[in-house]
Amino acid sequence: MSRLDETYSKLTIKTGAKLVLVVLDGLGDIATRAQGNMTPLEAAATPNLDALVAQGCAQGRMIPVAPGITPGSGPGHLALFGYDPLDFEVGRGVIETLGLGLELKAGDVAARANFCTLNEKGLVTDRRAGRIATSVCERLCGILASKIKKLGTNDVIIVPGKEHRFVVIFRGKGLEGPLTDTDPNREGLPINTAEPIDPKSAAQKKVAKLITDFYKVALPLLKNEKPANGFLMRGIAHQPEIPTFEARYQLKPAALAVYPMYKGLAQLVGMTKIEGPGTIREQFERYVAEYDNYDFFFIHFKYTDKAGEDGDFAAKKKAIEEFDAALPVLLARKPDVLAITGDHSTPCSLKGHSWHPQPVLLHSAASGNDKLDRFTETGSHSGSLGIFEAKYLIRLMQAHGKMFDKFGA
Repeated sequence: MSRLDETYSKLTIKTGAKLVLVVLDGLGDIATRAQGNMTPLEAAATPNLDALVAQGCAQGRMIPVAPGITPGSGPGHLALFGYDPLDFEVGRGVIETLGLGLELKAGDVAARANFCTLNEKGLVTDRRAGRIATSVCERLCGILASKIKKLGTNDVIIVPGKEHRFVVIFRGKGLEGPLTDTDPNREGLPINTAEPIDPKSAAQKKVAKLITDFYKVALPLLKNEKPANGFLMRGIAHQPEIPTFEARYQLKPAALAVYPMYKGLAQLVGMTKIEGPGTIREQFERYVAEYDNYDFFFIHFKYTDKAGEDGDFAAKKKAIEEFDAALPVLLARKPDVLAITGDHSTPCSLKGHSWHPQPVLLHSAASGNDKLDRFTETGSHSGSLGIFEAKYLIRLMQAHGKMFDKFGA
């Protein structure tokens, strides 16, 4: 624990405050001429957010990791949960595996995999295989799992996720991550070879060979499938030790998320996963029902990021409007502290995550009023919160919940 964390811990007071963090994944964007010099957040009709801003809110922008660094969803969310992503590196495979409700054992190495489309030369033409239906993913994983149960003395566990995503767990002795991704991260390139991050690590070299062997057996099983005739692997790692959210903040936390990865991130830090709700309205309704049972709620909305990665400005705007339409359900049981933000920016013009600071809105009895008309990237840039690192958001939420004693005399 750092000296700063020790200080926060000593100052923490349990007040019974209710804190809610709502994350519109990939919310941040940039204005371009092609988009009418507006972002989807600026273009969207958001009467309920506008009304919340009019009541009095503090706004600002957050740097997810460090200036210029583009984060994955894992580092982006860990920062929102108050864990410095440079100190707590967690492989995406671990997060996705936990999110699917699987338990990882000591010595397990997990990878998040995407079905993809390969051309006759073995080059990736679609990294997501057209976002195949979950039922197709389940069928393909069934084929792989029935044929590949072991590689040598090591067990291989294959579990489908949503759409094109699945996880692969390698279980055996002397295995350790992390390894480099096999995903080339853009179309037109071949599948990469997984390599040890530490070239001297025998355990990582062993996993690298396992992955090479896995591809040799698995790709022929998919060669006649269309469009998912290949797969890419990311976040190949083992589960690290990490302090729990409740121990760190003295808040009993719960998570309302739909996609496995975000459930996994919540589980990784000890949040209770509340299963069942599918739409953002249902998530808010469940929050209201569970209000008395937890001190902190993490509520995740995926579709802003999905639209941004597809470069679909209209769909991202529509997703924001869908969120706004459901917001009164949450506000009917308004928490003491409400933060609305993204885990990173996913500009439509870039079709992917970016380093641009994401906007954040903070509402509480102590938030004051920045006298802004709306919650937008441009407006939040001039808000009273300024620009700060995302890892401090939870601490600011605690402060707004009056959870800190005075420091010093």
